[in-house]
Amino acid sequence: MLALSRRTVTLALCAVVVVALALVAALAPLPISIVEPGITADVLGADKGTPVITVSGVQVRRTSGQLRMVTIAATAPNTTVRFSDVARAWFADDRAAMPRDSVYPTGGSVTAINKANEKEMVQSQQDATAAALKHLGLSSSQVKVTLRLADVGGPSAGLLFTLGIIDKIDGDGHGGDLTGGRTIAGTGTITEGGTVGAVGGVPLKEQAARRDGATVFLVPRAECSDATAELPGGLKLVPVTTLDGALTALADIRAGHATPTC
Repeated sequence: MLALSRRTVTLALCAVVVVALALVAALAPLPISIVEPGITADVLGADKGTPVITVSGVQVRRTSGQLRMVTIAATAPNTTVRFSDVARAWFADDRAAMPRDSVYPTGGSVTAINKANEKEMVQSQQDATAAALKHLGLSSSQVKVTLRLADVGGPSAGLLFTLGIIDKIDGDGHGGDLTGGRTIAGTGTITEGGTVGAVGGVPLKEQAARRDGATVFLVPRAECSDATAELPGGLKLVPVTTLDGALTALADIRAGHATPTC
C-alpha cells in the first residue's frame, strides 16, 4: 500500500477545508440586496387613476410634457441573497448588488422597515411642498398641496415633486411649461430651502427613465461619477445642486442653450 507523506496529507486536508469554506460562502445568506430598474411615474399625471399632485387654494394650470420620478426595485429586506445571486448581478447590465443597509433602514422587522420608508416619503413630500411654495412666494395656510403615489417609499422623489408643484401652479412663469413638452426624469432629495441631495442607485434609475421615454435626466451633482458610468444613449444628463439650479437648467433646455454637465 502506497504511504502518503505528511506534507501530502496536510495539503489534502487544507484543500478539503478550502472547498468546505467555499461551499459555506456560496450558500450563506449575505447582507445584500439585488436591485434593478423600477417603476417611473409622471408627477404631473395620475397614478392608478388618482392625480399625483392636487392643489387647492390657487388656480392650477394645464400642463404638457412629463416630469417622471424614478425608482429602483429591490429584493425584499427579508429575502435570502447568496453569492450566486451577487455573481449573476455583477455580470448583468440591468441589475446590481448593493449593501442592504444602503437600500433599507437598518434593523427592525420588514413591517418596521416599510413604515420607515413611508415616513421618509411623507417627510420628503412635506419638504417638497415647502420648497415649492417658498419659491412661488405662497403660504401653506392659503394653498393646500396633496401628493399621492402608491407603492413608493423613501425620499428620492423630492426634487421632482417640487418641480411638479411649481409647474402645476406657475409653469415657467410666462405661460409655458417647465418641461417644454418634453419627458424629463430625475432624482434627488430636497430640503425646504431647496438644496438637492444624493439618493443612490442612479445608473439603474437612468435605465428606467430612458425605458419610459425620458430624454433629460436631472441628477444630484454629487452623483455625477455614478451617473456617467453607464449613461443610456439618448438621455441627456443634467447635474443640479439646488432647486434654482434645476429651474435654470430647464429654462436653458427650453431655449436650446447649453446646460451644466458632469
